[in-house]
Parts: sequence; C-alpha cells; structure tokens
Amino acid sequence: MYKVTFNNKNKAFFNALKESVDQYFQENNLRKTGNWKLYLKTAILIPAAIGLYLALLFVPMHWLAAVALCAILGVTMASIGFNVMHDACHGSYSTRSWVNEVFGLTHNFLGGNASLWKIKHNIVHHTYTNVDGVDDDINNMPFMRECRTQPWKPMHRYQGIYMFLLYGFTSLFMFGMDYVKYFSRKMYTTPIRHLEKKDHVLFWVGKLFFIAIYIVIPVLVVGWKPWLIGFFVTQFALGLTLALVFQLAHVVEHAEFEAAGIDPVRIENEWAIHQVKTTANFAAGNPIVTWMVGGLNYQIEHHLFPRISHIHYPALSRIVRETCEQFDLRYNYFPTTRKAIASHYRFMMDMGKHP
Repeated sequence: MYKVTFNNKNKAFFNALKESVDQYFQENNLRKTGNWKLYLKTAILIPAAIGLYLALLFVPMHWLAAVALCAILGVTMASIGFNVMHDACHGSYSTRSWVNEVFGLTHNFLGGNASLWKIKHNIVHHTYTNVDGVDDDINNMPFMRECRTQPWKPMHRYQGIYMFLLYGFTSLFMFGMDYVKYFSRKMYTTPIRHLEKKDHVLFWVGKLFFIAIYIVIPVLVVGWKPWLIGFFVTQFALGLTLALVFQLAHVVEHAEFEAAGIDPVRIENEWAIHQVKTTANFAAGNPIVTWMVGGLNYQIEHHLFPRISHIHYPALSRIVRETCEQFDLRYNYFPTTRKAIASHYRFMMDMGKHP
C-alpha cells in the first residue's frame, strides 16, 4: 500500500470550520443526520423504482414508451443511490446504526456491494481524494487519463468523444469489478484487511438478487430481446448519471491532484484543505438538481463533513465559503450543471493531449 500522509499538526482551517458548523447545529437545535425531507425522498424514490419495474414487466405499452420508462428507471435508481444509499453508508441517514445498515443495502439491490463500497468510497476516496495511485475513483486507465501523472496513450486524444459512452457502462463495470476486489482482497492499491461473515453472505445474496431481478425474471416475462434492450437502456441511464455526478465533483478545471508512489508521500496541506482544493460544487442554487443528486452538488461540504446528512449542505455551504475566504482558499464552484459538464469536457480534452 502506498503511504500518503497530511500535514495535520496545525489544523487551523478545519478547527475553525468545525467550530462554526457545530455552533450552527447547536443554535438551531438540529441533528446532523437526516430528517423528514430525506425520509420523504425515500418514500418517493423506492416505491417509484418498484412501480416502474413492475409496469415494464406487466403493463402492455408501445416500445418507445417502454424505452423511455427504462431510462427513467435508471435515473431513479441513481437517485436512490445518491439520496438513500449514500447517506446510509456514511452513517448520516439516521441516528440509529441499524437503520443506516438496512438502507445502505440498497446499494446491493442496485447491483453493487455496500461493504466494498464503504472501503472504496468512505475510507479510500474520502481520505485520499484525487491522489493518483490510491484514489480508485480516478483509476480508469488505460481507457481514460484523468490527471497529468497518469501515463498518456494515443487513444486518449479522443477521450473527450468516447468518455460519455464509457460512462454509461459505469454500473456494469462496478458490478464486475466487485468480484475482482472481493477475490483479490484489494481496493486498487489498498488491501482489504477484513470482511465479516455477514459481508460474505450479503455479497453473494446481492449478486444473486441482481441476476434474478434484472436478468432472469425479465427474460422469463418479456423475452430475451425486449429484456436486452430494456436492460441496456436502464443500465446506461444509471451508469451515465452516476459517473457524471461524481466526475463533476473532482475531475474538472481548478481541481487539484496529487500522486503517490513507492516512496512515502507527505502532502503539505492539512487534510481538510486538501479536500477543498480537490473538490468542486455545481448548480448549488438549483433545487431540482439538489433533490435528484442527494446534495452531492455540494461536494465540498460533503467531503469536509461526510457524516452529516446532505439535507444540511445548502445551509452549511455559506459557512464553508466564508471560512475559505478567511483562509484565502479557492472555493471551486460552477453555477450550473451545464457549465460543470463543459469544464469537465475541457479538462478531459486537455488530459488527452500528448504531454
């Protein structure tokens, strides 16, 4: 495992920020976990996904309508991941740990695995954000080059053209890579030191559930050709939505990168400053985007306070921005989703040029 450390001896920025955030919750008598707004989202999104799934199987409709519903189902599944699974796996959905565990399992029902994802996302990505060689989220070689320390290949000249097509296969790629990580006991360059018995059981139950619900039953009900089209459209919409939201958070202009190697690396910034420098927000003023992506357009706030529910991020963003100004830190922000996508595209085109 590559060794990366931060200069946390004097955490002046995070200490000042945490004091202000804690004061906000105390003065407003609020819990840091989810509230009725999050639970209402859950009550809307999960039944909506189940209803769409059942309608596609048992309600006769024109094939164009079926394709459109498959795409909507994919986006709805992604929104469940952003809103329900993401908060639950971070332990911020509820004050009760068993509730977080239960709703975190929605990741298994979407094709992934909550236990492996917590290692990949909560531990590796949130600690070593945009550190090439450690952060698995920017490990998409050889297909895409996402920072200057990654080796260049001729195919990268065209990554600005084909990357959106590849993004559509994100969920299927994650489904397959779960097996690689499970059997190799390795998360990119980070060893997976321990999985409990329940983790092994849930891994296989989740994978069998995915195969049964999304492949076997639809094939038996509607036939393999309609299933193949519907499965591809659903998974493509799901994968594209997932990939875009996470790419816009870190792989854009102004976001910084570090690199790890065989020799130990010491990052001179404290961990919290590193999070601000490697992360970006987008469309913070758009309530529809915020609702759909589970507040992950407030990615800076999320990386600084991953155990606080996304419901609170809009209010916390003002505190974070003001503290960044006090410490002369750039607060990376794109006012619209379109501008964030444009920035991501320009950045990836730049990374595709021969060094």
